[in-house]
Amino acid sequence: MKKVTIHAPATVANLVCGFDVLGMALNDPQDIMQLSLSDEPGIRIRHTDGFNLPVEPANNVSGAGLLALLAEYPDKTIGFDLVTEKCIKPGSGLGSSAASSAGAVVAANILLNNHFSKADLVKFAMNGEKLASGVKHADNIAPCIYGGVTLIRSIFPLDIVQLSAPPMFVTVVHPQIEVKTSDARQILRKEVLLKDAIRQWGNIAGLVAGFMKNDYDLISRSLEDVIIEPVRSILIPGFDEVKKNSREAGALGGGISGSGPSIFMLSREEKTAKSIESLMQDVFTRLGIDFKTYTTTLNNEGVKITEQE
Repeated sequence: MKKVTIHAPATVANLVCGFDVLGMALNDPQDIMQLSLSDEPGIRIRHTDGFNLPVEPANNVSGAGLLALLAEYPDKTIGFDLVTEKCIKPGSGLGSSAASSAGAVVAANILLNNHFSKADLVKFAMNGEKLASGVKHADNIAPCIYGGVTLIRSIFPLDIVQLSAPPMFVTVVHPQIEVKTSDARQILRKEVLLKDAIRQWGNIAGLVAGFMKNDYDLISRSLEDVIIEPVRSILIPGFDEVKKNSREAGALGGGISGSGPSIFMLSREEKTAKSIESLMQDVFTRLGIDFKTYTTTLNNEGVKITEQE
């Protein structure tokens, strides 16, 4: 096999209370990437979208992941040619950098006859996250590669736990403003009160248990963040109104997707999810802020091969 085309899914990191440890993959939107194996060493990158992202491998999140992979691959005579069509806008809070980095290393591994494990691929792709945000985190990378909902029990050493989850609909609004992950991290408090930490731990444990037990009520009660959301939500116009209206419309709950500005809500029924999408549209129309919305479901497959030759 010399060429492969993959779709890399958007992801929602944190899942409200699980900062840097929980994430889920979505069926929409997805990036499209075509990777070719080359006899010429090195990495060559081309974009077919209008985001003007860097093409130098060391300055590109896909390139950073591929460079890490090639550093550990025994054959130093090979290289890759990458063509990317990004549908997940950078700075959206929907795991754009993770999709680029994870999609590239998964595609490369397919061309290399699955030489590396999924855990290896997560480690390689985390180099792209470090380039994008300054921190090696895996809460977007892991669900992008493994699919579904994932728990990052540890980064060093890497310990990823795949979680089962009941069927759910995910409604997302992406206000067309940019919140850089690096900036969103800078405003976080360096210390938290013990009582807040205890409450947060309870919510994380409750959310994981709710997923594993298919307990929608427990999931709903656990979608609370007393540490990160109160600080980051000030960067997102309309956040409080969207959250309040969505809850009143029957959402299980939700909050900031990653570092924002996207906001996500989980629902048990598609009808509820669609009504929440309309409410989100109303809020940002009144605010005069351009937006995109999605009503989608959990992606249990992760990065998917769509063509190969």
